Amino acid sequence: MNLTKRNDVLFPALMNEIFKPDWFGGIENSRSSVPAVNIKENEKDFELELFVPGRVKEDFMIEIDDAVLTISAEIKEESEEVKENFTRKEFSISSFKRAFTLPDTVATDKIEAMYEGGILKFNLPKKEEALPKPKRMIELK
Repeated sequence: MNLTKRNDVLFPALMNEIFKPDWFGGIENSRSSVPAVNIKENEKDFELELFVPGRVKEDFMIEIDDAVLTISAEIKEESEEVKENFTRKEFSISSFKRAFTLPDTVATDKIEAMYEGGILKFNLPKKEEALPKPKRMIELK
C-alpha cells in the first residue's frame, strides 16, 4: 500500500495554493475532510485507527464486502430561529467515507472494532495459515 503523496512539481503545488477555498475570501470547509489513518502490522494482526473526534458510535456505518472494508459516517444538523419578521434556517452535513482493500491474510470474519476517545480502532487478525510458524528441527534419516 503506497501512502506517499508527491508534491514535488511546482506548478500543481502553486495552483493548489492559489485555488484553496479560502483564497477568495471564503471559508475552508473543515467538515468535509477525510480522517487521518494509522495502519500497523504486527505478527498476529493489523491495527487500523481513524481519528474521528466529536462523534458517537451510532454515527458510523462499517461494512465488509469481499476483501473491502468500508467505513463511513454522516451527521446532519439543522437549526431554526423564528423572530417576528424573519425565519432563519441553517443546516450542515458532515460526512466521510474510507475504503480499504484488505490483504488475503486477514480473517475477515474475526474483525473487531471499537470507538474510544475520538479514535475508531480496528483489530484485523491474520488467518491461521498466515501466522509465522515456530522453528522446528528436522530429523535427518
